[in-house]
Amino acid sequence: MAPAPPYHATANEPAGGARGFSLPLQVLSTAGQAQPANPFSSIDKPATPPHKLKALIQAEDLTGYWFDRTREYAARNRGEAFDRLQYATLETLYLSPLPCWKHLPEDAWRGRARHLIQEIEDETAAHLARTGSQPLGAAAILSRHPHHRPAKQKRSPAPLFHAFSAAARRELWEAYRLFVAAFRQAADKLRAGDRNAVFPLGSFPPALPFVGG
Repeated sequence: MAPAPPYHATANEPAGGARGFSLPLQVLSTAGQAQPANPFSSIDKPATPPHKLKALIQAEDLTGYWFDRTREYAARNRGEAFDRLQYATLETLYLSPLPCWKHLPEDAWRGRARHLIQEIEDETAAHLARTGSQPLGAAAILSRHPHHRPAKQKRSPAPLFHAFSAAARRELWEAYRLFVAAFRQAADKLRAGDRNAVFPLGSFPPALPFVGG
């Protein structure tokens, strides 16, 4: 459970603009039901479930050490010799249900999680049988340097939204369009002198001009 190595943007790559650095979004399906986006693609079924999956589907505690790299860095600058766990804290990670599953009993949302995992395993098995390929494997993945970068990268800008369907992406675009329109309308009112202009939730209203004494 040690923190992953930080991602560093290069001089020609703005922070946050890297391809692949996005979080799964909760979106609406065509039936109007909230569904968690599946962040996995092709993984093989391990002989023993990883700790994170066991914590998710079997309610086992997920414990590990959190390494305080800031304090370690300061200690090295002081010339201090320290043990590996001197600036580490034993932590327990408690997994909560996704927002779209919060209304479900614990055994129900854990059952849905098991179903998603089973779908991933079935899709991967079908893909391997169809293509004759094999998973890279945990050992090969762990042998890669965490800061490895591919020789060639896509230069097109990352999309504003990641969604599992074109319909969901259109819904997100429409919601963003309405948000921008409401913000601009409120900004125009504020510019005209209306100090009570209501801005949409989650926005940052423009600062008012300085009033001198």
